[in-house]
Amino acid sequence: MLLTIDIGNTNTVLGVFEGDKLVHSWRIKTDARNTADELMLTFKGLLQEVPITGIAGCSTVPAALHELRTMLSRYWPVLPTVLVEPGIKTGVALLFDNPKEVGADRIVNTLAAHHLVTGPAIVVDFGTSTNFDVVSGKGEFLGGALAPGIEISLDALAARAAQLRKVELVKPRSAIGKNTVEALQSGILYGFAGQVDGLVRRIAAELVPPDPDSVEVIATGGLASLVVEHCQTVDRHEPDLTLLGLRLIFERNT
Repeated sequence: MLLTIDIGNTNTVLGVFEGDKLVHSWRIKTDARNTADELMLTFKGLLQEVPITGIAGCSTVPAALHELRTMLSRYWPVLPTVLVEPGIKTGVALLFDNPKEVGADRIVNTLAAHHLVTGPAIVVDFGTSTNFDVVSGKGEFLGGALAPGIEISLDALAARAAQLRKVELVKPRSAIGKNTVEALQSGILYGFAGQVDGLVRRIAAELVPPDPDSVEVIATGGLASLVVEHCQTVDRHEPDLTLLGLRLIFERNT
């Protein structure tokens, strides 16, 4: 079975594939201070008796990537391993001013999106930041947009406004909040949904001017489930998009 590892700034997602089917997945918090030995203890506890035959991983956290690499060489030295970094075959052309600035997760998501759809696409990744990754019909990464994520925005609001606090992110009774909690819920949920719809429409109009509606929009990331039902432009929700991309990259390199 293939173990896929996506280490983000906030969460780490693990997935186990049997062939092309995702059979297990876990989401845990990312701690960049964890050592290779601590990572292995966590992974072993989750995987237990799952027979791992290969590993594919990516990370946007340099310190965590270093410890992951150390863990793999120490505890799984003989397993085929692919980490998304320079020199790895992804099949994704990076049409970006400085390709070195493109996060590994955005490359992986681009590959997965092109695998799922036949034409141009926009991946909206709801994580620590909200990433809008633009994919051409040929599977090229064209660029995109970055915005503060939902939790970052909520934390900043609670920290800077004396009478506001963090609230549970659930749908309020109406868009017109009748109390502070509902007002915050409305502003966060509907505000981010509006941000997504506005940016997606603007990007799609630039990507395919004659037919912006032909652009498929895929939502992913840990916080996507909170917002996608309120978005008008999202076509499909793929919570395991990055894990799928890691599987595809592993197959290309082994």
